[in-house]
Amino acid sequence: MRERPKILYVEDDLTLSFVTRDNLTMNGYDIEAVENGKDALENFMKNKYDLCILDIMLPKMDGFTLAEKIRERDLQVPIIFVTARSAREDKIHGLKLGGDDYITKPFSIEELVLKIEVFLKRRVVHLPEEGSGVKEINQNVTWDHVNLRLTVADQIHTLTHKEAELFSFLVKNCEKLVKREDLLVELWGHDHFFSSRSLDVFVSRLRKHLGDNGVVIENVYNVGYRLMIS
Repeated sequence: MRERPKILYVEDDLTLSFVTRDNLTMNGYDIEAVENGKDALENFMKNKYDLCILDIMLPKMDGFTLAEKIRERDLQVPIIFVTARSAREDKIHGLKLGGDDYITKPFSIEELVLKIEVFLKRRVVHLPEEGSGVKEINQNVTWDHVNLRLTVADQIHTLTHKEAELFSFLVKNCEKLVKREDLLVELWGHDHFFSSRSLDVFVSRLRKHLGDNGVVIENVYNVGYRLMIS
């Protein structure tokens, strides 16, 4: 029997929190529910979590600030934001801060569980045994997919899981045109509009890490991306 994945769930709507926590517990997760950002950060500093679910509008510390502080300590733990249906730009902003995905209110438990399972399964897939998986992309860029470390001109960048999945997929298909819809299904399991916007955010983050060091993510307009190496 697998150990119950531990999830930090931060939501100030006590009714929603109770219902969600109860359903996730029945689905096999160990849920630690917190009502405000300040207490959530204190808990995060003291405990180890497999995943975080953060509402954006929180008392004492909002979800965006909380995510930034979590990322200062841990670049790898998956973060799912909970957003209001009308706050569409919150989704993109959250991804730029280091979030991995989002879910809009009102949401179904089935949808949330599917998102959680995507991350938990991929944490296993993308973390092989220690000591393997280092690939030299060119003389300036090295990719260690075990530890999610992208080394560019001797500077180490630890990627989030979503960034790592994207970069690994591009490396695997190096110098081949990868269609947007294929990337979206690979990373999110679907090709919805806002997942497409999210993809652009993650590509921009990778480009910033890579800089001008001979590894370029080319954009083929309305078609997809291609990783080119010189």
